[in-house]
Amino acid sequence: MLPIYILYDFKNTKEPSGPSAWTGDGKKTCCGGDAFNFAPTIFALALLQETARALPVPNEMAGPFVPRGMAGSRLRSEGMAIFHRALTVLAGLAGLVLCGPALAGEGKASPWEMGFQDAASPIMRQITEFHTYVTIIITLIALFVLGLLIYVMVRFNEKRNPEPSRTSHNTTIEVIWTVVPIFILVAIAIPSFRLLFAQYDFPKADITLTATGNQWYWSYDYPDEGISFDSIMVQDADLKPGQPRLLTVNNPVVVPVNKNVIVGLKSNDVIHDWAMPSFGVKLDAVPGRLQKTWFRAEKEGWFYGQCSELCGRNHAFMPIAVHVVSQKEYDAWVAKQKAAQLDSKNKVAAK
Repeated sequence: MLPIYILYDFKNTKEPSGPSAWTGDGKKTCCGGDAFNFAPTIFALALLQETARALPVPNEMAGPFVPRGMAGSRLRSEGMAIFHRALTVLAGLAGLVLCGPALAGEGKASPWEMGFQDAASPIMRQITEFHTYVTIIITLIALFVLGLLIYVMVRFNEKRNPEPSRTSHNTTIEVIWTVVPIFILVAIAIPSFRLLFAQYDFPKADITLTATGNQWYWSYDYPDEGISFDSIMVQDADLKPGQPRLLTVNNPVVVPVNKNVIVGLKSNDVIHDWAMPSFGVKLDAVPGRLQKTWFRAEKEGWFYGQCSELCGRNHAFMPIAVHVVSQKEYDAWVAKQKAAQLDSKNKVAAK
């Protein structure tokens, strides 16, 4: 894979007019289209380049971010070099975090994706919010610990404290570092239990669906409609334009938008796993056991998942495709499926 460098006009402080980039061979390409948010990435890489110009790097290591002849020309001390390196890392991380949501795909994984797929159900939205909430807590704790380490290294080093303190206990501090983590865990536990309750508190079913795992494809049954079919991955040679590789199937699951779908999961052979990231669903299909999960798709469109339990040689070729449509389109699909299955039965009976 060729390296990609974002171009930025430092003199005029202008961003590229569109999501364009230049690969290492000098050819202009497009990466990400309109969904790619370049502003934070450009800012991070711009700061990275300006900082790297000042790093004490030999000229033989010069590259796209360290022009030849400028390495090490601006730093006056090793301390400033460390500071600039830290600043560079923080700027890069900030840019990646800020552009992360723009890289998330809807319905399937996307190139450069760093976060969850866009939520298409209430459960997935809760999962995303809980993840963000916990990440903020973790980040604050990490920054607090980092600050303490820096303070201790600066304030209590050998030069400033030739005679170290012999204090072995501090009641106040010991109470604080016991009580504060308890409050943090409680703050995490409350939304966590709320999410678990929402996942396993099944609403009244509008659609009932049974998914059966086989080596290596899925079988689906709509018991209320009397519809059943196998869903097998479409080979590369048979893909139509726009269909995703390794995710397209010959018979997708079709459900109406904004309806509660109860999914029963079972397996005919080994353990499989029915995983739909955009719906926040991931549950094992276990032989001899019927498990249940549910989702309510809030957007129309195509959504993809895959078997997420190692189940044998062709484990990677068990995709899941769910087509969310309007109620009218769903009713038309049900009528078409019933007619096709009735016609198939008549043909078999005629033979």
